[in-house]
Amino acid sequence: MRRPRQPLRPQGIIKLSKVWQQLGDKGGILETKRPRRGGSKHRSRDTCFGPAHGVAEPELRAFLRHYEAALAAGVRADALRPRWDFPGAFYFVGTVVSTIGFGMTTPATVGGKAFLIAYGLFGCAGTILFFNLFLERIISLLAFIMRACREHQLRRSGLLPATFGRGSALSEADCLAGWKPSVYHVLLILGLFAVLLSCCASAMYTSVEGWDYVDSLYFCFVTFSTIGFGDLVSSQHAAYRNQGLYRLGNFLFILLGVCCIYSLFNVISILIKQVLNWMLRKLSCRCCARCCPAPSAPLARRNAITPGSRLRRRLTALGVDPGTCDSDTEGRRLSGELISMRDLTASNKVSLALLQKQLSETANGYPRSVCVNTRQNGFSGGVGALGIMNNRLAETSASR
Repeated sequence: MRRPRQPLRPQGIIKLSKVWQQLGDKGGILETKRPRRGGSKHRSRDTCFGPAHGVAEPELRAFLRHYEAALAAGVRADALRPRWDFPGAFYFVGTVVSTIGFGMTTPATVGGKAFLIAYGLFGCAGTILFFNLFLERIISLLAFIMRACREHQLRRSGLLPATFGRGSALSEADCLAGWKPSVYHVLLILGLFAVLLSCCASAMYTSVEGWDYVDSLYFCFVTFSTIGFGDLVSSQHAAYRNQGLYRLGNFLFILLGVCCIYSLFNVISILIKQVLNWMLRKLSCRCCARCCPAPSAPLARRNAITPGSRLRRRLTALGVDPGTCDSDTEGRRLSGELISMRDLTASNKVSLALLQKQLSETANGYPRSVCVNTRQNGFSGGVGALGIMNNRLAETSASR
């Protein structure tokens, strides 16, 4: 008998997360050499600056500490645009509700901080809802386009009749029933769109902000993924050439980029889920028997009205397995056995619910089928973005 698939265990997820964090720590070696070189360079500059301008080293360090405090408070030496005018406040609100949080503008008063807590609570929740709706619409659009391409391919290969129409009964009932787009095709399309969008935005930032192209790509990823380090922030100078057009382009690029990367991250999470399920299934064969309990024998019932739980409890108390007493004939209620009103009412409710569901599916023209394998998956079903992906894509209905 094939063993049921085991869900993802928290211990396995924690171990894999620790391995991933260790890989990230190893990647930090690339940045350890730069502070050493930069620190020695600045120390030599400070040593030469003091005697040249007649400033003692303690006074210079005190001045640098005051400069750091002013920098943290938002004071800049260069001419920057106002922080709390309408465009600046709109930019600040956008970075708050999108959870980017550059940090170049922060509330300083108690009232502003309290308002930010209350506004951010509902604003971030509304933005997550907007991202999920965008994800659902973009997956529906991609599914529509890929379905049309699939129909065109089948028509060219001769598998579809020449009279096949989009509104015909054959299109709704028989042909491509239950078809869903592949998660790999959706990943490819979203990845290409994200790369194209990042390249176009980087070209704009390079020409307007004066950054290097690599720095612009870095800024696009940090912003679109809502990491928001704040070392590079767009639209911070007092004036730009074609300033209105640039601010509009900056807003549109950030909005589309955040939505696209959010959708891409959710598709990648599906692939990570499949890889984790595959790895843990390979490791589950080494576990003990208690990690893979034997499935209990299902109770074979033929009728909606069956002997209730009293008989099963009585057999269990006597030391008899209730599953051994079930058969094709024993599942039926004997003709001389009385039934309770509760069993009759429950069976009628179940039968009526099933009948209503069948009538609804017949009226809509398609059955709402649910894959059984999704119930055995550790990340099956789900809510939010994961639930959308599980219902819209093909490979998410079963673990791989």
